Amino acid sequence: MIYRFLVIGLVIIVLGGLVAYSKLVPEPNMVSGFLEADEIRIGSRVGGRVKSVLVEEGDPVAKGQLLIELEPFDLLQREQEAVELLAQREADYQRLKAGFRVEEIAQAEARSLQAQAHLDKLKAGPREQEIQAARGRVEVADAALVLAKQNFARRNELFEKNTISREEFDSATKELEAANAEVAVRRQELDLLKAGTREEEIREAEGRLAEAKAAWELMKNGSRAEDVAAAKAARDAAQASVEVIREQKRELQITSSVNGFVEALDLQPGDLVGASAPVLSVLDQENLWVRCYVPQNRHAIEVGEKLRVTVDGLPEEEYVGEVVFVSRQAEFTPSNVQTLEDRSKLVFRTKVELNEKVGRLRPGMTVNVSLDPVEETP
Repeated sequence: MIYRFLVIGLVIIVLGGLVAYSKLVPEPNMVSGFLEADEIRIGSRVGGRVKSVLVEEGDPVAKGQLLIELEPFDLLQREQEAVELLAQREADYQRLKAGFRVEEIAQAEARSLQAQAHLDKLKAGPREQEIQAARGRVEVADAALVLAKQNFARRNELFEKNTISREEFDSATKELEAANAEVAVRRQELDLLKAGTREEEIREAEGRLAEAKAAWELMKNGSRAEDVAAAKAARDAAQASVEVIREQKRELQITSSVNGFVEALDLQPGDLVGASAPVLSVLDQENLWVRCYVPQNRHAIEVGEKLRVTVDGLPEEEYVGEVVFVSRQAEFTPSNVQTLEDRSKLVFRTKVELNEKVGRLRPGMTVNVSLDPVEETP
């Protein structure tokens, strides 16, 4: 009986000591949280049909790694046409900028002199020798026509007697038609020479002379500043078109912008994707951060403070993180978060960014964050 009282008394003493100890020793100033990573949604600024998918969900990827290729369709043809146009615009600009060569100026002068001589000849009218020569050509054509008529009459008679073939008769007919046409042409030439130069011919020749002289003067004096500027603007516009098409070509290859892991991917070759639409997401493995909830009676931490972070699965390692966000408004404790103070109902959402290399850490790990700021060494 006495033994029972002694045991009960001892238990009461121990419990009292524990209660007193809990009152005297403060609870650890620490909260729990989860590691998270930024999810990068990757897409292309141009839409198209998927040519190939080179990764799967969960695959590690490096920054710049090719993930997805899109079909080029007509981009290659458009690029070739744009490059050819750029070469032409560049040649035009350089020619105007450098001026014309000596031989080009000489050729322009020769064309101007030739146009002047032709105009002078038209204004002077036909010479008597030219009229006599035209009469001679008419006489020759008339004589040829007489012979053609005689030949046709003879072959016509033979054809009616079935002495010659149809081909021989047709040949005589064609010769007669050609002789008649030649006489008509030669007589028209003679009539034009007798009538003299027409006024419209002179005006046409004057117009050609003016064009030839203007081209010659332009080459002699060099290109105008505004012409050079216009050629340069055309060259720059062609260059911009080439760059736009090449940028579209680069957008056909979708690459990773960070080192990380493929988080979500639901795409197959042949699928159509829209311009600027995300096609997959990658977790940024190099920039992990902790989401934790600080009880309202411990919310005195400030943005910029350094806090110690430990991981349940790696108790021997300790990391230092920086507070980059503290919510201005309290909220109820999320159901998936356990704090060291179960009685605290209102908490402040806090983000702590890890500043060290975290190669062994993975998003989703449970961590503990000490709310005692790390003192920076001077």
